[in-house]
Amino acid sequence: MTILNQITNNTFEQAISFSRHVQRILFSDPSQKEILLKNWGRPYQKPEMLDFLNDNMQSGNDEAELNCVLRKLRKQVMLRLTVRDISGCADLTEVMSTMSDLAEICVNFSLEHHEKWLTQPERFGMPISKKNGNAQYLWVVAMGKLGGRELNVSSDIDLIFVYPEDGQTNGNKPISNHEFFARLGRKLIASLNDYTVDGYVFRVDMRLRPHGENSPLAISFEMLDEYFKTQGREWERHAWIKGRVIAGRADKKNKLRLMEQIVSPFVFRKYLDFNAYESMRRLHMQLRKEVERREMHDNIKLGPGGIREIEFITQVFQLIRGGRDVDLCIRPTLDVLQCLQKKQQLPHNTVAELTDAYQFLRRLEHRLQYLDDQQTQTLPKNPEDQQRIATAMDFENYEAFMQELDVHRMHVTHHFEFILAAPKKSPAHDILAHLRQTQTEDTAKTQAATTQLSTLGFNEPVKISERLQQFYQSHFYQQLPEFRQQKINMLVPILVEAIVQFPPVETTLERMLKLLEIISSPKFSPASYLTLLLEHPDTLPRVAKLVSISQWASDYLGRHPILLDELLRHHEPNPLPDWAMLKNELAYQLNHVNKPKSDVIGWQMDLLRHFQHAQVFQLLVNDLEGVLKLETLSDHLTALADLVLETVLGLAWSRLRKQHRATPRIAIIGYGKLGGKELGYASDLDIIFLYDDNHPDASETYAKLAQSINLWLNSHTSAGLLYATDLRLRPNGNSGLLAHSMEAFAEYQRTQAWVWEHQALTRARFVAGDPGVAEKFESTRKEILCQQRNLNELKQDIMSMREKMRDAHPNPTTLFDIKQDRGGIIDVEFIVQYLVLGYAHKHPGLTGNIGNIALLKLAAELGLISAQNAEKARTAYREFRRIQHRQRLNSDSELSGTTPGDGALQTLSSSESERLSDDRFAVIALWKEVFGA
Repeated sequence: MTILNQITNNTFEQAISFSRHVQRILFSDPSQKEILLKNWGRPYQKPEMLDFLNDNMQSGNDEAELNCVLRKLRKQVMLRLTVRDISGCADLTEVMSTMSDLAEICVNFSLEHHEKWLTQPERFGMPISKKNGNAQYLWVVAMGKLGGRELNVSSDIDLIFVYPEDGQTNGNKPISNHEFFARLGRKLIASLNDYTVDGYVFRVDMRLRPHGENSPLAISFEMLDEYFKTQGREWERHAWIKGRVIAGRADKKNKLRLMEQIVSPFVFRKYLDFNAYESMRRLHMQLRKEVERREMHDNIKLGPGGIREIEFITQVFQLIRGGRDVDLCIRPTLDVLQCLQKKQQLPHNTVAELTDAYQFLRRLEHRLQYLDDQQTQTLPKNPEDQQRIATAMDFENYEAFMQELDVHRMHVTHHFEFILAAPKKSPAHDILAHLRQTQTEDTAKTQAATTQLSTLGFNEPVKISERLQQFYQSHFYQQLPEFRQQKINMLVPILVEAIVQFPPVETTLERMLKLLEIISSPKFSPASYLTLLLEHPDTLPRVAKLVSISQWASDYLGRHPILLDELLRHHEPNPLPDWAMLKNELAYQLNHVNKPKSDVIGWQMDLLRHFQHAQVFQLLVNDLEGVLKLETLSDHLTALADLVLETVLGLAWSRLRKQHRATPRIAIIGYGKLGGKELGYASDLDIIFLYDDNHPDASETYAKLAQSINLWLNSHTSAGLLYATDLRLRPNGNSGLLAHSMEAFAEYQRTQAWVWEHQALTRARFVAGDPGVAEKFESTRKEILCQQRNLNELKQDIMSMREKMRDAHPNPTTLFDIKQDRGGIIDVEFIVQYLVLGYAHKHPGLTGNIGNIALLKLAAELGLISAQNAEKARTAYREFRRIQHRQRLNSDSELSGTTPGDGALQTLSSSESERLSDDRFAVIALWKEVFGA
């Protein structure tokens, strides 16, 4: 015997010594040892299991033979897996996968045979649907660890039997489908569960089915759906997270009906279900009481810091977010943990410690069960078994093993309590609660609450108290259901303590109460956003800070309260978007394997809107915290719009019924703020559609594509609006075609376009679509911009257009409108446009889409304007844009379309007007230098 063989045999014998179950099998059937020695070096995989069953099932018609073969397979799998695991050849994934494969193979093999025997014509025949006459089959849903493919080595398998339609069998002894599937189910259970001389295969637990042991063994889809809608309990949502069809005839339509239309809506709410926290706490409290009653503290599954608490942590996030994030609609616990880290729901350290603990506890669980093939998770009492377990877990002694175990359990308990512990009240909470005075309450308590406001730092506590009284006495509050009122009553004291940090407190309070009214609305059922703030009170100061700085932020949160969830993510400090990564992530989500099969367009529209709103909100947070320059903010908002337009173009094309080519030869061209990369938070998108395609159907196809893109962008869904678009800059404006050929566009620009259209072209750029069309557009654009023009005529045309705009936006006040008035933003833009159109034939570099500030600098370097005036105008323009941005952030207008500055006056206060007088005169000076007027 070689040294290697000796080591291998020693390892083999040592592994066997840790399992009395393996020893008993080998003692009763010595032939198994030779088989084991030959094969233990490789995993026991599904094809080998199936080959074993088929090779040993000789007659094919003997139920006793079926049961015997199944049990022999389990023995072989258990022997090999035990030795591989304890010897270190198999990791946790292999152990769980092998056991799950074994269960699935045995269930399917047994079901197939019993179904064949029961459906013979001389017996019951095939079950038939009374609705459509189709054959019906039993579907086996695996729950628990088998559903998650995490089965342990001596586990029950939790099953539920369902079938699509009621009806009757068509054999010589017809019975109802309901009775037939109950008989089939009992046969299947017996083949797996019953003890024979060969042992058993798996203990089968059917108690997770609706109504438990008191219900029918098999239920129809319709019965299951009705149960979920009317009687489904909270703990069943947890159980069905791991629900998975493991047996039954392949039928995509019925599988879609069961899992997507019946199970998924029950488990995963469409809204962010933060009420899952409280239901999880109740479930955990029941578990703790049971552990105490049965003195199960040494149980590594159910005891403190055990496996179940790790599962609870992952499941609470799945129940909260699974309806909005299909990535979380997965089953394996470790996969969910990794997903939560990726999505910044849990920090890296938390996931690392929970992962390590889960793997340690599951390996330990298996070693406890290897001893005697018992379904146990309890640590042994006798010293011999304690040492066996310690050694099998790679520790020298039991004390060292217990130290490591205690560390893992401590980590789990810490994270569980941090994530799921009920939020603690502040010392002032109960006193401030008395601000809600009722007729029966002691006014002294209200006075005490008002005094507490003063203690917290409010300068006018009586005014704050009176405003809150108005809120509580308002029609809005009075008509709310009691449970919503209770949540508000708990939340207001926390809110009050938060706003004192963010003056002016009266303004902050007003905006917070308005936001509170919105998120308390019955349309956000069942008060999920109120629950979010109650469960995460540390988010309230962040919300208060945002709304205190910006009315726009307050309005935006009110329109999209789901964005409150963004404040819970574990972001890096002030992260800037990585657009390449976000592009890949968006594409992945839009084409997710778990996306719904019905109304996929509506789902994708909502997903796009949530994505866009979330990115805008993250930029807003950074903006209000002062970490973004305005130019950088505009660059990112423009990059977001570019990404959305590119994505929508692809989605719209893929949904177009009539396509004459694989990819469209079309380009989306951005004008205005989109073209100049100066987008604000709610700017419209000025776009046109150009194509370069000679196919006879091109005009019709691209017109429909443009219409579809516009619909994707402009449609109001339950998630809101994506972007408002303006298509009036296309040739011939609103009377023109939606999409133009590149040739027609070029001809129009050469022969029919007005000067103002050429002005607009100075800020136009390719945004999304075909690179070939982009090249032709840019070539045409440069050709048009580089035409030699009569400078006097050009000046007159531009000044005439400027006067028309000024007449259309009169300023009846003496205050400075930084956009429309002389010396304002539009004057700077017109100066730049004149310089481009007037001198690009000599200096083609002026056609570059580099922005107004850079173009002024370039014009000065080229000697077209004085360097001094150019620099002063650059400074003024930058300051005007900064103030315009600040104005919009503090506007109370809806920022989802027309905004202040897009048709409304943007006048400054007298002090601001005076402060900016030098900037204004600098622009006027440059205007006079360029236009001489």
